[in-house]
Amino acid sequence: MSDDSRDNRINAPVARQQEIYMGGLGGRRPAVPVDMAALETAAARRMSREGHAYIAGGAGREDTMARNLDAFGEWRIVPRMLRDVSQRDTSVTLFGRRLPSPLLLSPVGVLEMAHAQADLAVARAAAAEGVPYIFSNQASVPMETCAAAMDDAPRWFQLYWSKSDELVESLVARAEACGCEAIVVTLDTTLLGWRTRDLDLAYLPFLRGMGIAQYTSDPVFLRMLDQPLPEGAGDSRPPVNLHTIRAVLQAARNFPDGFWPSLTSGRALAAVRRFIATYSRPSLTWNDLAFLRERTRLPILLKGILDPADAARAVDHGVDGLIVSNHGGRQVDGSVSTLEQLPRIAEAVAEQIPIVMDSGIRGGADMFKALALGATAVGIGRPYCYGLAAGGEDGVREVIGNLKTDFELTMALAGCKSVAEITRERLVPAG
Repeated sequence: MSDDSRDNRINAPVARQQEIYMGGLGGRRPAVPVDMAALETAAARRMSREGHAYIAGGAGREDTMARNLDAFGEWRIVPRMLRDVSQRDTSVTLFGRRLPSPLLLSPVGVLEMAHAQADLAVARAAAAEGVPYIFSNQASVPMETCAAAMDDAPRWFQLYWSKSDELVESLVARAEACGCEAIVVTLDTTLLGWRTRDLDLAYLPFLRGMGIAQYTSDPVFLRMLDQPLPEGAGDSRPPVNLHTIRAVLQAARNFPDGFWPSLTSGRALAAVRRFIATYSRPSLTWNDLAFLRERTRLPILLKGILDPADAARAVDHGVDGLIVSNHGGRQVDGSVSTLEQLPRIAEAVAEQIPIVMDSGIRGGADMFKALALGATAVGIGRPYCYGLAAGGEDGVREVIGNLKTDFELTMALAGCKSVAEITRERLVPAG
């Protein structure tokens, strides 16, 4: 790296602040709000009521979602002075890839509910900011389309282990072929949580053909449309009225064959029914991991780990990494928060494999605390979704840039020159 490049990187946080403040002299404010609460409000104005409920909502009384946020307040940063933080290094290494920041974009499904460009806008923003993007299995845009827009930027693939091992194998092969660098197996959604906001609206986007682009672009899944559904899978049928007709028309618009062919052939509706009958597998056990290991050379991470015993068992099974997550509070109401479990899981893993933590990250101080308590990197979900809704691709870039800047300033002001210096000693319990 040249001296000029190094100086530009070191001064990037200051330059970002100055750009915002200087723009203010000309009456220009940031493209999307910097404050997270204001950002969600701005996003809610752009989304439908159903879209905001789906992205913003949690399970039950949303106690877990609140707990994810509150847990960060139970730790306080202890800044150190006179440490010479004029040169800083925020980079981390994950699976051989050096990343400029310990930040990833966690998978979020049905992004078309936030913005028309959906996953594609997020992919472009992530690539521009050098942040890994974990493609959602429940995406609105096929992984190949997103990968093509990212060039050689880092991306991973989230796998929902379906009832069809053949489909699992196909999805993983496609992920490898389009340059994904890891497979993230989501474990906490083998059944759909009791999500009260969605239930009050009686709205599930998948029934309208939304968020199933990875499936309708998959050759194995498309072959399955010509096969009979499992016994009892297609028994539940809605009343036939104007609302259901609109839902069928929407599903036809989302199917890749085109509107009229999808509608007249019935394949769009068949795809919805097949997805509902296939997407989740509650019978998944530790023994199934061997099947996946035999079919991919990529690192495998388990997402949804909250118990230290499960973390230790993952290491014993040869898993390459963990994502400590409770699905943003969307699955189990009253669950433990991710941050309170993180130190115990880090102790159980004993630095044998990397740990990514998501669910609750809203600022640079949150990132700092998570790293100090044992995370290798962190993931965000709702914040970039809100940026997408409020400002499209530029909004996602703003959110990523704000978090990276906030983190680097927090790190420096706490007296740390690099991520390696962010240790448990930099925190004390609140009170």
